[in-house]
Amino acid sequence: MNIVPLADHMTFVDKIAQLHQAEWAHIDRSLTLASRRAALTEAAGREGIPSIYVAIDNDEFIGSAALVGQDLDTHLELGPWLSAVFVKESWRTRGIATLLVERCEAEAKKAGVQKLYLSTEVASGLYEKLGWKTIESCTYKGVKFHVMCKDLAPSIN
Repeated sequence: MNIVPLADHMTFVDKIAQLHQAEWAHIDRSLTLASRRAALTEAAGREGIPSIYVAIDNDEFIGSAALVGQDLDTHLELGPWLSAVFVKESWRTRGIATLLVERCEAEAKKAGVQKLYLSTEVASGLYEKLGWKTIESCTYKGVKFHVMCKDLAPSIN
């Protein structure tokens, strides 16, 4: 299993858009499959922000995670964001989400990011285990979320 930039595997865009639509359509019904496809294509940088990373195994898409400048339009003062962390159901509980998050964190650090944010509906426990802290609980478009933050700045001891 490898984690690589989506930019090097653009043939996955349609599949990822379909999976993301199935997973998150309940949050924003205005986002269509076509708009998700366009957003994925636009954000598919190889490094920096925006960029998207995919987990693949023998040319099979397994999961994805993105670094974006903005995620929640109610929190424009925060950014950049870890976003769209997704692992196909048949591959869950194998540590793949952790690897995707760690890759995004490493890429964000390399880009000079000091604080990274995310919003999650159901996975706050996973992120807490990875050192993320909840900074706010909120309702966004009728869905309850935790807004979380991770300090990526090197610690001075």
